Amino acid sequence: MKKSIKLLFILSLSMLFCNLTYAQNCCSKINYTNWVLQRGWSNGFKALPDVCTNLSEFYSQYHKNKKQWDAVFAWLAQTDLQTIPAGKHQIPDTELFASVEDGVNDPLEKRGSESHYHHIDLQYVVKGTERFALLDHDTSYPNKAYKPDIIGYSYDASKAMFIDSTPERFFLFFPSDWHIAKIQTDKEDQKIRVVVVKLDYIK
Repeated sequence: MKKSIKLLFILSLSMLFCNLTYAQNCCSKINYTNWVLQRGWSNGFKALPDVCTNLSEFYSQYHKNKKQWDAVFAWLAQTDLQTIPAGKHQIPDTELFASVEDGVNDPLEKRGSESHYHHIDLQYVVKGTERFALLDHDTSYPNKAYKPDIIGYSYDASKAMFIDSTPERFFLFFPSDWHIAKIQTDKEDQKIRVVVVKLDYIK
């Protein structure tokens, strides 16, 4: 009888611990979403991260390198991205540059895949619609040497996730986000203007 009571007590404690852990994990996920929606990070920049964004990575990297992220978002908010000349523009108070690119989307087979070890790609499509792909890790593998902070992949397109840009969203590609940019969409007009900033990835 005593053994049964003891076993029941241990099982009850285990269930309580599991429930608390589950609740904490759920709360953590909700907090990342709430943190994004509260826009304390945005410095006036109106776009939100795309739904494909790893919000826990965003939260972590922002707080590890807040000054740099704040400067980037302030520049995006205060700059007329529609009319600023194409080219590289230094972000004030940082060593970062924003690359303003006017170009066109290409068929998937003409686009290169990539990821970075030391940088985070922030990409915001100012004009037009750009299609991005996120590669499946299980069916993709490196196909070239890592140099200088980029590596390419062979991949199964049927396993990739494709996302089209909207003006209300920006994209963040962390080192674990193997991706392809500037993919041709279903629209007639393939012209785009995109702003790309490579932020430092803090381990």
